[in-house]
Amino acid sequence: MHPTTSPIKKPFTLLLRVRYGECDAQQVVFNARYADYIDIAMTEYFRAAVGGFQELLDKGLDSQVVSLYIDWHSSAKFDDVLAITVSSTKVGNTSYGFEIVITDFKTQKLIAKSTTTYVMVDTQNYQKTSVPDWLREKLSSSPEIALINQAGVGV
Repeated sequence: MHPTTSPIKKPFTLLLRVRYGECDAQQVVFNARYADYIDIAMTEYFRAAVGGFQELLDKGLDSQVVSLYIDWHSSAKFDDVLAITVSSTKVGNTSYGFEIVITDFKTQKLIAKSTTTYVMVDTQNYQKTSVPDWLREKLSSSPEIALINQAGVGV
């Protein structure tokens, strides 16, 4: 039996600038865009921690989101720089989970928190399968790259 919890000691952070088209008539980021931000951060996390989603596909594996919860604490606006921090919270037998925290990079104001759970599937019939040991190890340790700056700000 594998351990069910294995938090990353050092989280991964993506810096992303809010674009004009991501805002709504209220001049704040439209709520559905936060799921996009989380997906972008998870894609970059997987690139940093695992070598990218293609590493899974090359081994006949894939992962699918089975739950995504977002709690909003404040709003982001056009041209704000968001710090999206990803931390592994659980690696189970067939699933793994993350906490994603979105803050304003400049003010450190909390904007949103998310919990996201993925299930491991095989690419033959897309049935759930065990998380392989090599992936379990990578998800249970800090990624080699801890920060990706897509916002173009000095850090």
